[in-house]
Amino acid sequence: MGLRVLSWCCVFAFGIAVVSADEFRPNLGPDLEQVTVRRGDLTLMLRRKSQWTPGRIDFRGVPMTTEKSAYGTVFSFPGVGFIGTNHLENEPEDLKALVFEIDGKAVAEPGAKLVGKTFRFIRKSRVRGFGLKCEIELRDNRLTETTTVAATEATPLKLVYHFMHAWTPTVSAWLAGSDDAPGESLGGPLLDSGEVTRKFYIERRVDWMAVYEPNSGQFAVSRLLEAPEQGGHVSKIWNVPGTYRKYYLTCFSNETVPAGFTGTWRMVTAFGKSDPGKWEAAASKLATELKEPEK
Repeated sequence: MGLRVLSWCCVFAFGIAVVSADEFRPNLGPDLEQVTVRRGDLTLMLRRKSQWTPGRIDFRGVPMTTEKSAYGTVFSFPGVGFIGTNHLENEPEDLKALVFEIDGKAVAEPGAKLVGKTFRFIRKSRVRGFGLKCEIELRDNRLTETTTVAATEATPLKLVYHFMHAWTPTVSAWLAGSDDAPGESLGGPLLDSGEVTRKFYIERRVDWMAVYEPNSGQFAVSRLLEAPEQGGHVSKIWNVPGTYRKYYLTCFSNETVPAGFTGTWRMVTAFGKSDPGKWEAAASKLATELKEPEK
């Protein structure tokens, strides 16, 4: 696969090579543990150890997500398992290109902190028979993520995840809606009790999903702006008390991605603040606003 890993730490047990995540270095990227980007009220941290995928998202100085997770896109192959982002138990992605842009200009040697009116990050990689292009943009307090997958050969998958957001475990409620039923919404509390531990909430196709964090009074809304019909897409929240309430967009569940397939998924996430009794109305309003192009 042509991997060019700069530093590879393995221990051998029963003939199996195990990669140490603490010592892992991807084959491309600056010689930094992380790069933090700030634009307005939003702060995004990108991590080297997770192959330059997001590591945390802050709003107004408050972490809305946890670092104890993987972000980005992950493929699950039958008989193999997960490959992509922070999943190193099988093999790392082969990074092909990383481009950091501030205010429309490429930054050849990014520092640990980047500040500008706009930020754009382009990450190209390869995961077995898939070419992957992931773009992240911070603009006007909105985080836009775009993922394009191109398949060179027919490949069976258990599933593929896009746009994983590992919301902090203090997130206490969720809300979701579909544009074809604007007066209806789904939602409810996210609890820590044993019967809902490691439970998937929702598991259905929706156009947007929101979560509420009561300690800060802040909420997040993620809206799917683009997705191919082929492969479907299902939104989920995995409830792992004490660790995260994790959003997934899953596609190609137990399906084969055909040779020559190219598909693009795009999601925008924005944030707000509201009292507990009013956050659902505020989140629904923001979800509607996210349909409109940025001005």
